[in-house]
Amino acid sequence: MDKIDRKILSVLEGDARISFADLALKVGLSKTPCWNRVKELELKGVISAYTARVDPYAIGLEVQAIVQLVLNFGQADAFEESVLRHEKILHCFAVTGDYDYVLHVVAKNIRDLDEFLRSELSQFSGVERFSTAISTRSIKEIGRLLPISEKDT
Repeated sequence: MDKIDRKILSVLEGDARISFADLALKVGLSKTPCWNRVKELELKGVISAYTARVDPYAIGLEVQAIVQLVLNFGQADAFEESVLRHEKILHCFAVTGDYDYVLHVVAKNIRDLDEFLRSELSQFSGVERFSTAISTRSIKEIGRLLPISEKDT
């Protein structure tokens, strides 16, 4: 990846809906070479998706929770498959420390979260125990990767 690729990524992180003409103008290329570079970044997996961020509260998902979980590792594959299939789990990280996984979960309300924890998550393969923290508000939901990456180059 060169400076132009990094500039393309930086612009796309700020606005993934920008037209190729405007993107090309911002990075100093003509439209076709810019398009070719974006396609190459997609093929290499550097650009993994284009998505819309939806406000969970605006669509009736009033509760967000962080669940820290301890797992019997003999069942890690089955657990991870269950996580991948469950729509209430937005993020799942394998971590070091006192817990094995950290989950970001959304629910309609506290009752819905409680039902998920008791009837579903507790039944996932290998779950030994978990601890749940309810988010009271979001301070920062998503950052930009390019400024971090550029500090090391």
